[in-house]
Amino acid sequence: MIQLSNKIKSNGDYFSSGWICINKPTNMSSFDVVRKLRRILSIKKLGHAGTLDPLATGILPIAFGNATKTISYLVSSKKKYRFSILWGVKTMSHDLEAKIIEKSDFIPKKEDILAVISKFKGEIYQRPPKYSAVKVDGQRAYMLARQGIDFCIKEKKVKLHDLILLDHKTDKTEFIASVGKGFYIRSLARDICEKLGALGVISSLERYELGPFSIENTFSLETIEKLVHSAPAGMVEGDLLIPLSEVLDDIPALLISNKEAKRIQQGQSFYNDDLHRNSKLGSEVLLLKDKRPIGLATVCENSFKPKKVFSEEIFNLRSI
Repeated sequence: MIQLSNKIKSNGDYFSSGWICINKPTNMSSFDVVRKLRRILSIKKLGHAGTLDPLATGILPIAFGNATKTISYLVSSKKKYRFSILWGVKTMSHDLEAKIIEKSDFIPKKEDILAVISKFKGEIYQRPPKYSAVKVDGQRAYMLARQGIDFCIKEKKVKLHDLILLDHKTDKTEFIASVGKGFYIRSLARDICEKLGALGVISSLERYELGPFSIENTFSLETIEKLVHSAPAGMVEGDLLIPLSEVLDDIPALLISNKEAKRIQQGQSFYNDDLHRNSKLGSEVLLLKDKRPIGLATVCENSFKPKKVFSEEIFNLRSI
């Protein structure tokens, strides 16, 4: 897990690629955050990893520059959420964003909730919410739902690593969930309610860990706006930066020569007997030159074949 002190730099450098973790506020979509950051940072090449609902708060990692090529690696990482179920109400979206369509006085007991959630751990089949960005016949599910169109979404296999009941009050229960790629907390809440024969919706949702990032790594949008005023257009100050290589920690790294780096940056394969001998055929490796990531390569039978090529990651613009 990255510690805040490791990412803070005080050398006054500026960077053209990397990650910034935003603590997303409520009532703002993930795309709204990206759109605002494009304006604040004067950078067009931005993307986010792991969409958060407008209701949700917490970590929203934003990739810029070459880091956008590593988004898929972070999206596949484990995520941890704190969420609450408010009992006695039901909405079409399974959270408080939509209008309440049904009410009930029934509140499940703590022991019954514990018995039910124990059945959800491990690999399970889950049906995404109708109010989600899943595509159905080429259209976003939430668009069809808003139009009142009846449709079905197929179940998919997802992984729930752990589910803990933190607190149970009169009308609300708080949980912590550790999940894998493609998991919907709203679907989990819906399914828990169905198993209990109770009505309930997500009333709060915070993502506090995503891959190597934790909530302590985040900045508010207001803080970003205050800190970037002195950065050149298209660049970000080192104080805000998490290097793109942080999301590739699980991939073996290889130090390569100037000649090999040049071949990789030109999209060409290279062979190095010493490196190849200790690399697993078919695996991915992170190629480093002077401790900077040059790209990702696949280990082939007789060579290292470039998979993703990064331009120079760091640009020192102190002289500008």
